[in-house]
Amino acid sequence: MYEVKPEQSVELLKELHILTRDGKMNQDSRRKLKQIYHLYQFIEPLLLDIWQSHADINLVDHGAGKSYLGFILYDLFFKALDNASHIYGIETREDLVAKSRELSSRLNFPRMSFVNLTVAESIESEQLPKNIDIVTALHACNTATDDAIHFALKKKARYIVLVPCCQAEVAAVLKKNKSRELKNNVLVELWRHPIHTREFGSHATNVLRCLQLESHGYRVTVTELVGWEHSMKNELIVATYQNLPRERSAARLRELLKTLGLEEMNERFFTGL
Repeated sequence: MYEVKPEQSVELLKELHILTRDGKMNQDSRRKLKQIYHLYQFIEPLLLDIWQSHADINLVDHGAGKSYLGFILYDLFFKALDNASHIYGIETREDLVAKSRELSSRLNFPRMSFVNLTVAESIESEQLPKNIDIVTALHACNTATDDAIHFALKKKARYIVLVPCCQAEVAAVLKKNKSRELKNNVLVELWRHPIHTREFGSHATNVLRCLQLESHGYRVTVTELVGWEHSMKNELIVATYQNLPRERSAARLRELLKTLGLEEMNERFFTGL
């Protein structure tokens, strides 16, 4: 049974539609709360590890949308810290940034900032600190998951936590090159049919992302976030920087792109190498 923790902001949970306006919870709300707590169980140990090495934690949530993840992390962890730890939400939609700013002010969450920036702007922006400890991206739309990876690699973040979404870009390239590759590559049978193109493209995208992270010295673990009955966008990727050997992963990444006929995406996955 998942119940609201005593220290949680009831007003925040109402804003997230976990609680109704009269403070009640139905079965759907309990399911949402379960997902939130489950994700928090993955992230909390990372925050504690950073906190033990230095007091102030800088977390950036890329493609933040309505900043649900950032607000939950602040409410459950950052709110109790008596230091300069800070959460930054990066979002390209100005209206969502404005709403998040208004909500953080109303909830008195002073160490949250929301910035309307592209990934390229966020890497160089003085609105963000030079050192970033952890980067998150939860169901970030369009290319925001890859933007988060690019940002985290540039900032040399210790931890990267991703629940990927919108993996259509690789599938589009697979589809475009399908007829060219079909004669020479039996693996094309894995994505010859349109439904398989979409599903295999999604899987291949995340495999390539993992190899990309490993090529930068990260240890990568991949697991389910919650049961598949809750969401099909359910893959959780956690990367921990350990300065591991890079050569084998980089070679595998290049070989896989070639095998799948995705050489035109080399620049995307090899940025920074």
